[in-house]
Amino acid sequence: MHLDVLYINGDITTLDPDRPSARKMGVLGGVLVGLDDELDGCTAADVVDLGGAHVVPGFHDAHHHLSMRGQRLTQLDLRPSAVTSMDALYAAIREHAERLPEGAWVRGHGYDQNRIGGAHPTREVLDELTGGRPVWLAHNSAHMGVVNTAAIRLMGYADPRDLPDVPGGTVERDSAGVPTGLLTEQAQGLVYELIRPEPLEDYVRAIELGSEVALAEGLTSVTEPGIAGRLTGNGPADLHAFLTARERGVLGVRATVMPEMAALHDVDGGEPGSAGFGLDLGLRTGLGDDTLRIGAVKLFSDGSLIGRTASMCCDYADAVGNRGFTQDDPERLREQIFRAHRAGWQVATHAIGDAAVQLVLDAYARAQRQFPRADARHRIEHCGVTSDAQVAEIARLGVVPVPQGRFIDELGDGMIAALGAERAELAYRQLSFLRAGVEVPGSSDCPIVEGAPLLGIHALVNRETADGQVMGAAERLTPLQALRAFTSGSAYADHQEHRKGRLARGMLADFTVLSEDLTRVDPRAIKDVEVTATVVGGEIKHDRMGLTG
Repeated sequence: MHLDVLYINGDITTLDPDRPSARKMGVLGGVLVGLDDELDGCTAADVVDLGGAHVVPGFHDAHHHLSMRGQRLTQLDLRPSAVTSMDALYAAIREHAERLPEGAWVRGHGYDQNRIGGAHPTREVLDELTGGRPVWLAHNSAHMGVVNTAAIRLMGYADPRDLPDVPGGTVERDSAGVPTGLLTEQAQGLVYELIRPEPLEDYVRAIELGSEVALAEGLTSVTEPGIAGRLTGNGPADLHAFLTARERGVLGVRATVMPEMAALHDVDGGEPGSAGFGLDLGLRTGLGDDTLRIGAVKLFSDGSLIGRTASMCCDYADAVGNRGFTQDDPERLREQIFRAHRAGWQVATHAIGDAAVQLVLDAYARAQRQFPRADARHRIEHCGVTSDAQVAEIARLGVVPVPQGRFIDELGDGMIAALGAERAELAYRQLSFLRAGVEVPGSSDCPIVEGAPLLGIHALVNRETADGQVMGAAERLTPLQALRAFTSGSAYADHQEHRKGRLARGMLADFTVLSEDLTRVDPRAIKDVEVTATVVGGEIKHDRMGLTG
């Protein structure tokens, strides 16, 4: 057999139980056709010497906002790594606004009130800093943000006091009833109607920028959790933009995209006696190929832990009387889940608080009882706080939880404050799911937090907050378990475990080359391991080793 490329002299961890390690891999047509002795007698058009470097299956982030990441790279960075106080945040906004043309939007992202004194920026101060320009500052959770008076006027309200309340969200007001500028959850739609959709070329560029960074971090696949929606994505033509990026060769990673529920609608051509539901032509989960495919439909049930909007069974520890809220009527959410399930969709519902998780589990169970489907593999995105009983129910129903270990590193201190130390032990569980027999994917929710998979693996293993608190020590994973989460676990969450997540004959030739074996280094040094090359379909997409030289 004549191969496209033969990779030799690698220290390869395959995650294939039949052949756990290897030294060489052969690629033909973007697929692995053999390892080691399976390649005896083969020739190749190209031979790449890995120089003994450690190789793992390509990282797959099961919840990664690729396009949002690219968009935020063009906006003012207000994350805790960039600003450490409210004064610093305001100074950065003033300096940024002064460089913009008159009337241009001041767009910033990533601020966390928990890390700058506990308060959000305010409308009135932003008015003073921005020279009459409209402002939108996105909170790091993406579940809230702050506008100024100029932005409210563009919404059509000359007086901020006329800004309406929005079901499923909040417009924060001071003691006199005047909006402070903070909009949460569905109320963000007031500003999204002004700033979305971005022009197609800008959105395609965002996909390109996000891909470039993802490849440099060793990602070969991502699941984009929300396009064409009210809260996620850019606009109704988002899939067209992804296709355009693919055609231009700038979609560097494999992408599974989730349309938000708002994109689905009644369609003709359903079963006799029942209305169809979904996308036109019956498009649903599974359409596409190895590069770009439609995944689950995305729904929202609640909000954010650090924003205190996640729906909880008990009061927040630092906000007596507040248990968060659901973004929609529970019965409407159940009906949407049922209709999507019956139409053949995989369903992925955002649920962080334990009350929201229970609502979603009940809805999945009801849908399956009324219309049984084999291996529906519905997901709960984040699955933030779960009881032992809920862990067991997730396993029984075959649901895939998608928790983010990286949240603990960057947001954990705020979570502990919100939940209290005792209930924080039930947050973002990993080992409990594995012990219950649940396949757990690795994910970041980037750009809500840093998206590098090695940082995510470090977090799953160490579970230490920014202030040095250990959060959920009993949920720590071994390095090998964490590696499996970010490879085979994430492939399973997308119904793609037969194509990726392992390095074996017939699997996609996607792999990541590392400076060290992350399963052998000091667990506290995993974050320091470097990605030296990223290979997608046998092609080197990122190279710090000089493999292509």
